Amino acid sequence: MDINFLNQKEPKSKGKKSKENPKFGGNIIGAVLIFMVITALYLMISGGSKKDVEISISDLAKSVTAGEVKSILVEGENLKITYKDDSVKISKKEAGSSLTQTFFNYGVKPEALIGTNIEVKSESGFFYWIVNILPFLLPIVFIVFLFWYLSRQVKGAGMQAFTFGQSKARITDPNDKNNKVTFKNVAGCNEAKEEFKEIVDFLKNPKKFLDIGARIPKGVILTGAPGTGKTLLARAVAGEAGVPFFHLSGSEFVEMFVGVGASRVRDLFKMAKKSAPAIIFMDEIDAIGRTRGGGFGGGNDEREQTLNQILVEMDGFEPNEKVIVMAATNRPDVLDPALVRPGRFDRKVILDLPDRVDREEILKIHAVSKPLAEDVNLKLIAERTPGFSGADLYSLMNEGAILAARENRKKVSQFDLIRAIEKVMLGPERKSHLFSKKEKEITAYHEAGHAVVASVLPYADPVHKVSIIARGNAGGYTLKLPLEERKLQSKKEFIDDIAMSLGGYVAEKMIFGDITTGPSSDLQMATGLARAMVTRWGMSDVIGPMALSSEGGKIGWGDRRIENDYSEEVSRKVDSEVLRIITDGITSAEKVLTEHRKLLDAVAKKLIEVENLEQDEYEKIIIAHGIMPKKLEEAKLEIRG
Repeated sequence: MDINFLNQKEPKSKGKKSKENPKFGGNIIGAVLIFMVITALYLMISGGSKKDVEISISDLAKSVTAGEVKSILVEGENLKITYKDDSVKISKKEAGSSLTQTFFNYGVKPEALIGTNIEVKSESGFFYWIVNILPFLLPIVFIVFLFWYLSRQVKGAGMQAFTFGQSKARITDPNDKNNKVTFKNVAGCNEAKEEFKEIVDFLKNPKKFLDIGARIPKGVILTGAPGTGKTLLARAVAGEAGVPFFHLSGSEFVEMFVGVGASRVRDLFKMAKKSAPAIIFMDEIDAIGRTRGGGFGGGNDEREQTLNQILVEMDGFEPNEKVIVMAATNRPDVLDPALVRPGRFDRKVILDLPDRVDREEILKIHAVSKPLAEDVNLKLIAERTPGFSGADLYSLMNEGAILAARENRKKVSQFDLIRAIEKVMLGPERKSHLFSKKEKEITAYHEAGHAVVASVLPYADPVHKVSIIARGNAGGYTLKLPLEERKLQSKKEFIDDIAMSLGGYVAEKMIFGDITTGPSSDLQMATGLARAMVTRWGMSDVIGPMALSSEGGKIGWGDRRIENDYSEEVSRKVDSEVLRIITDGITSAEKVLTEHRKLLDAVAKKLIEVENLEQDEYEKIIIAHGIMPKKLEEAKLEIRG
């Protein structure tokens, strides 16, 4: 099974960092604490006077008559009484009458009031109003403060309505040397870089093109497998031209609110025009650029409105705008035709997976910051990593450095990089995953079946390594190497590959008289390959040279994929042909393993003993059984599921 990962790794951005927003739960806790403080102040102010004992006006009259009262402070209707023993009590007088008249009503004689000092305090002044108004004002102040505080936190999270329509683009300053990327940072992609040199020249010297009447392309769309360096190359164009780089993904345009995406598009293009010359880069453009008319709302959904606005903005460009729109996708087949027509995205640049020479250049770039041992041969590593993208190679170099550091070594050796290849492809070794004696024997014969069939069939790739150590989801694996790196593959090669994939299935059935769940991924791979031969590559004599399906399938109603757009009769013929190809593969594998049963037993027993068979040791076994090894150059994996 060939495994393709992300391609070119971008240099880590060292530009401006966005501020991290505090957690909303922490904001609520802060608001509650503030509420508690305000409540405490309120209680202190409003309830402070209740520390003194309150008595009735009749009891006060009796105390005045008895000559026990030293002084009385009158504040409105509130009375503060100080007794001759210096104790303090409070009371309230009758509303609408003076204190003296109230005492007279309760039978207090005038001579009894002579020994009592009565002071009337005016109901005015700042402190008076603060004391009386604050208990009512504090709750209102708290509510207003709470709303203001929460609104600030919501705003910090970018959720407020007033900023929904603003562009979320990340801007790379051309003067930021730490974050600048040029063509020197991009290995391989020579044809693509030649295409972009014209763009760079236009951004630097637009007059040269305008004087002769030439119009530079408004947009360039980059396509290729995931991770083939599309984003990195776009940044390199901006770095070479020395212009601002506006970067955002297609999904960042669309929100749950209607019209937000279109507003963000307008804001993005407005910002770019102000900063012209500039480059706008939309990553994963297929998130908003899919063919219109597939939705259930008559095509009037938010995604389509956003796409319409992009089309309008690109139509509004003048030849001298000096703003280039670049986009990237790994699904060009689903894009709307109006988006990729001339006058919008004029050019289409395809980025392929790197070949051996490109892989070696990429490895050298990623090896600059790593101390390598004298035995490191990057050319050999490049030869053993066909199908690897630039990001895979970055991960390989990084994993190699981690392995070296784990063993307390200061330099990365060749052995570290060899181990890192398998780790990137399959994941780390699962040493804790221990087989029982029976499972170990089944796994050994399973992988031996793959290896023997691959070594005998003429068009199968030769074997480089066989292992029964679990990695990732694989219980074991057989590492194969094609004789040469190729772009095309023949029908005979596919047929032998299918037989090789089914070698483990046949070996289990032949040796144990039963099958396990081990060949699950092998069966999936063989079935998928056989179906592609019939429906995509015209390799069936029954169906003929017809392409019944594309790589991605056909887009149907509601963006659902229609795999079979042909009749039931043709579908039955396809299923019959797929079954025939798989059956022929099983027959071929059975013939090989039956004729070379002793070799199968020898490889399996050796695997049970040592668990790993490297190239040299495996070749000694097959040579001893009369099979000459094939020349090994490049790597490919066959995984036991």
